[in-house]
Amino acid sequence: MSRTILTATVPPTIRTERLILRAPVMADFPAYADFLASPRAQHMGGPYDQRGAWGVFCHDVALWALFGHGALMIDLPSGICVGQVGINHGPLFPEKELGWLIYAEHEGQGYASEAAAALRDWAFGPGGLETLVSYVDPRNTRSIAVAERLGARRDADAARSDPEDLVYRHRHAETGHAS
Repeated sequence: MSRTILTATVPPTIRTERLILRAPVMADFPAYADFLASPRAQHMGGPYDQRGAWGVFCHDVALWALFGHGALMIDLPSGICVGQVGINHGPLFPEKELGWLIYAEHEGQGYASEAAAALRDWAFGPGGLETLVSYVDPRNTRSIAVAERLGARRDADAARSDPEDLVYRHRHAETGHAS
């Protein structure tokens, strides 16, 4: 088994043209739990009760200490949190997964694509990762569109935990080669 050496265990703060990606804090949990309790979480194994949402939230935070990558909250410069982007890992994910979620009132403004591109570029640069995929429920047309906007391509041969998921493979932005 190969071993990736990661240099970052403290979550970075990543700035884009319109967004600030930052480490989750306890104050983020209520809105996050509301999202995971809603029907909108159906493409992520939900809806979740509060106990389940807490487990997912803690997983997102713990990944930084365990693997050197994890979730970042997506803020507008005004301080309003609009969602989350993250790199998932662990026994439920055959490969490192780039995922995103945007709270309902902030959808349709390109935040998911912008945040996911920024975290992907961090992962392939300072994050030291060599590969990323996105696991997408085939009924989640919005996430399919985000993956395709990011330049990810379907990988029918990739391993997946859920046999129904589509797998989109992300490429290094600089080389264009599959990673």
